[in-house]
Amino acid sequence: MEPEKIVSTQPALAGHEYRMVSAKEAVATVEAGSNVYLGTACATPRMLCAALENLADPPAGVTLLHFLTDGAMPHNNEGIPSTRYRHKCFFVGKDMHTAVATGLAEYIPVSLLQVPRLVENGRIPIDVAFVQVSPPDEFGYSSLGVSVDVTASMVQNAGRVIAEINPNMPRTTGDSLVHASRFDLMVWNDTPVIEVPAAPTDEVTEQIARHVASIVEDRSTLQIGLGLLPQATLRHLGDRRDLGIHTDVITDALIELMEKGVVTGRSKSQYRGMIVGSYCLGTRRLYDLIDGNPLFSFQAIERVSAVDTIAQQHKMVTVNQVCAVDLTGQVCTDQFAGQFCGGVTTQVEFIRGAALSPGGKPIICLTSTTEDGKVSRIRPLLLGGEGVTVARSDVHYVVTEYGVAYLFGKSIRERALALIRIAHPDFRPKLMKQARKLGYVEKGMSLRKSGTAANLEERHLLLRDQKTVLIRPTRAGDTAALQGFFRSMSKEDLYTRFFRRLNHLSDAEAQRLCNVDQDSEVAFLVLYGAKGMETIIGSAFYFVNPSANMAEVAYMVAPEWQGKGIGTAMQLRLMEHAKKRGLRGFTAEIQAYNANMINLAKRACDDISIERHGDTHEVTMLFG
Repeated sequence: MEPEKIVSTQPALAGHEYRMVSAKEAVATVEAGSNVYLGTACATPRMLCAALENLADPPAGVTLLHFLTDGAMPHNNEGIPSTRYRHKCFFVGKDMHTAVATGLAEYIPVSLLQVPRLVENGRIPIDVAFVQVSPPDEFGYSSLGVSVDVTASMVQNAGRVIAEINPNMPRTTGDSLVHASRFDLMVWNDTPVIEVPAAPTDEVTEQIARHVASIVEDRSTLQIGLGLLPQATLRHLGDRRDLGIHTDVITDALIELMEKGVVTGRSKSQYRGMIVGSYCLGTRRLYDLIDGNPLFSFQAIERVSAVDTIAQQHKMVTVNQVCAVDLTGQVCTDQFAGQFCGGVTTQVEFIRGAALSPGGKPIICLTSTTEDGKVSRIRPLLLGGEGVTVARSDVHYVVTEYGVAYLFGKSIRERALALIRIAHPDFRPKLMKQARKLGYVEKGMSLRKSGTAANLEERHLLLRDQKTVLIRPTRAGDTAALQGFFRSMSKEDLYTRFFRRLNHLSDAEAQRLCNVDQDSEVAFLVLYGAKGMETIIGSAFYFVNPSANMAEVAYMVAPEWQGKGIGTAMQLRLMEHAKKRGLRGFTAEIQAYNANMINLAKRACDDISIERHGDTHEVTMLFG
């Protein structure tokens, strides 16, 4: 297309015709030794990248710097990368993975929040910025469109800016506008903006997404990070109310929640009613939605991911995918078994900001194993080739397909047990063995149950007062919580439960009650509170007598929760469990004056006999 024709259709370019050149002419101005920035992701300036690679006489010593790119480096038909320049990237995506592994590109491990500062103070000098933007409007302003992120700072601080003017680039608002006078040269590029459709998911991904979604409450403000697992979570939030969005990346997964009226932003403390993001990875459907839409504010990455800004959001929930976690809670996000992948991005800032937010929840998620199932991503220790990106002191929720572990404020022992519980069953015995060897848990500690039975046995119960509680089997990591529950009970309640005067529930007794085999000994807890931070309000146990094919049963409910139906629910739950195992019934010793427990037994079973022996009643309940 001839320059004069371009200008005639774009009045705002009138008077700037001399700056509209071909891509070849534009890149020919790059001098030897220059640092050249390339725009992000779906706004990667592919035309300029290709023209630079195809120069007959390429300038020596040129370094290309970029965050997340698509087409920044050429690949042959076999997918092998090749380039005539040095590349440095802040994120090792698919476009760069092989290049970094083979030495054609270098990875810079730094938070994106710090990149603009490094550019401004000259630590990372940018001589030329290649960007892709929308055509200027009648006032001469172009939009950075789907890539504001670190690009806004690059445009402000680069020595020179060369822009691909693309009429297909959506116009976004916020920190996105750049006046045409800032462009030293311009190249017309009437091609579709790069699209990134959602990747297909499997059942493991969906299970993790369901677990993560279960933590998200109504009126939360969300940051959903890069990666398949966080993005899949959005599909499971369709029944929430008044969610807000304050995030780095925006994808197509958001559209359905908007159409359902789930995302309103009414409870946000900043930019109420608006969706705040920094860049897009999506399809034309998303680009059409954000084009000129004042509902969206695209802001520079240093504004979006500032810890104090995040901390001010109402109930800030952050969801980020990681590579590996060790048993103390140390997290690696940019390396796996020595190979660099992904990056630091904005995870640390969002995690710390969410932790400071009123009602905030920082969540990290990962599959329990590699895709082939041969390597556990939960490790005794991070490997030598895996750096710590998120400190153990900053980690709150960790989620795999096997459940949720809450680590914040927990001891090393409690962390190890919680993480072993959500590891893949095939690796739990080895992890427990290593935990003992490292001194994280007692030398005699062992796993007495395996598989996913514990997760499958979880039930939610709506009480008479409309509060919802969780009934689930005990876990090895419940000992401290059970001891706390024990201390909250009166001496009389403890006596009616244990038939002896106890002043303390020893570690050994607590471990026995929590680390049961769920076969000859079965134990359930009733919990109330946010997922991962629940408080024990009830306990129920039965111990099998194989010779009689019966089981002795006992219950205990916190005083303030009595009379709400918890005792009945626990008894019915234990009876259901015992019937499936083929037991004939329950026996119980109940204090003669404990009319409530006797009545509970009568209500639960029709075939019941009661014999008094001194101060106690011996109760036998036979299942029908």
